[in-house]
Amino acid sequence: MHGSASPGWLLVALCAATGAYCLLRMRSSVEAQRRAAGGEALMGFGMAAMAVPAAVFTPPAWVWPAYAVVFGAAGLRALWAARSGRHHLHHLVGAAAMVYMAVVMAGSPAYAHGHGPSGTPLLTGVLLLYFAGYVLLTGVRLIPVVTVAGGGPGAPPVPAPGGGAGAGGRAGGGWGDRPELARACRLSMAIGMLAMLLPL
Repeated sequence: MHGSASPGWLLVALCAATGAYCLLRMRSSVEAQRRAAGGEALMGFGMAAMAVPAAVFTPPAWVWPAYAVVFGAAGLRALWAARSGRHHLHHLVGAAAMVYMAVVMAGSPAYAHGHGPSGTPLLTGVLLLYFAGYVLLTGVRLIPVVTVAGGGPGAPPVPAPGGGAGAGGRAGGGWGDRPELARACRLSMAIGMLAMLLPL
């Protein structure tokens, strides 16, 4: 997908590591976290496979329609799950971006080698804006909050260390249940998505 092999391999490593961590999160005792982690693991490994430099491996033509079907199904699942929580809408946008990239790759082999036409199509621009905003917002949320002495009722809450009671009301979860690590995982995938959308 990328012109240079080095950035492509870095993106593969980032996405594969994120997918592997999401697989570990599937061992959580919280059912909602297990389900979210499963979708994120699929996204991470799918992005890693898509980011393999074309100079190393050019997938057969049937791979891109298969990607579109798999991530289309993941998007429908996220849409259904969004009834219970709007955070699933981010999974829906991620799945839609994967379907979009698969359709672009299937329709124009030039994109697979990073030589697409100049200019940014509207949908690519919208997705770039969404993921850039998501990266900035999630990055800000990962910055630790420090309370000021005598902060009063308007002071921002301090996140529970180690996921504590702040992680779904459960205390003492394992490192796979820590919300800040899950956020960092989603942040990594959003950065990877930005890197994959830029050449389109």
